[in-house]
Amino acid sequence: MINRELIRYIDWVLIGILLLNSIIGVAFIYSCSHYLPGNYYLKQIIWIFISLVALFLFLFFDYHFLADYSYLMYGLLISTLGGILVFGKLVAGTKSWIRLPFFQIQPSELTKVVVILVLARYFSKRQKELLSVTDLIVSGVLFLLPVFLIALQPDLGTALSFLPIYLGALILGGINKKFIIFLLIFSMLFGFVGWKYFLKDYQKTRLTTIISPNKDPLGAGYHIIQSKIAIGSGGVKGKGYKKGTQSQLRFLPARHTDFIFSVIGEEFGFIGVIAVILTYALFVFRLFHSAFMSRDRVGIYIVFMVSMMIVCQFFINVLMTIGFLPVAGIPLPLISYGGSSLLANYLAVSLVLNVKMRRFVNV
Repeated sequence: MINRELIRYIDWVLIGILLLNSIIGVAFIYSCSHYLPGNYYLKQIIWIFISLVALFLFLFFDYHFLADYSYLMYGLLISTLGGILVFGKLVAGTKSWIRLPFFQIQPSELTKVVVILVLARYFSKRQKELLSVTDLIVSGVLFLLPVFLIALQPDLGTALSFLPIYLGALILGGINKKFIIFLLIFSMLFGFVGWKYFLKDYQKTRLTTIISPNKDPLGAGYHIIQSKIAIGSGGVKGKGYKKGTQSQLRFLPARHTDFIFSVIGEEFGFIGVIAVILTYALFVFRLFHSAFMSRDRVGIYIVFMVSMMIVCQFFINVLMTIGFLPVAGIPLPLISYGGSSLLANYLAVSLVLNVKMRRFVNV
């Protein structure tokens, strides 16, 4: 549990940067959706409040306690993901949501936090310098099981967002060079088999659209083309707040979720984009820097995996909006609209705060 002595070690600067990015998100969600029914910006504000409360509640529990019970939480969430596949209803073409009386939540987002705890607990118990075959098999199963269930929903974007977490664990765990070569060969073979037998036509089209979006400007290439137009038309200073033609005239799809970075580029131009990237860079730097303050292995693993998860999602979303990656449905962390994603990121940051504030206790 938490005590008054620990409160003074809370990283209030990190919390402040976290809230700053969230407020930036609310501002742009309002800009590109104020004319739509649903009051998305008000819902996002409510989710910020809920997530902030959850963040502080999480701090009451020592991260060792959370790691010790992570397998139980993992089992509950795996059962939930399996139950959604059987009993869930389709929402926007996927079975990803649990409907509650006043809101709906996406368990796959919360599963990321639990997978971080599970992998941190597993890898922190090891004493060897390099990962063994057993380590790779066990950790691979822990990682792939939720990914497989989420991919079946089907929600390929969320499933892929687990990959940086696992890569972070492998980097810290110590990867043999032979395994890296094996992983590359396996990835190429898996990609070939996946393309030939598992990917659906619309998913293949998304990938080929990266090379030539103009081949299908009104179909698969529409999102990327409109996103590029929005960012490019912003110029240096942008068109002004709530004055972006692509977003205000509804040419830009998913503008308050996946493509909110395009709205930032259109309305505030290159200057606005750089400002947002700098605030995010400060946030990410603070996260990674916290890893050096951990006094034990489980803390280091937690902080590093959280940092990898958030920074990779940020770059994937940005590269997606400028046409360097396929449209995968990965939101911009803290800024895009979405309660489940916001809550998961706040809980993940809470783990970092947890490790940092207890650095003098767990010596």
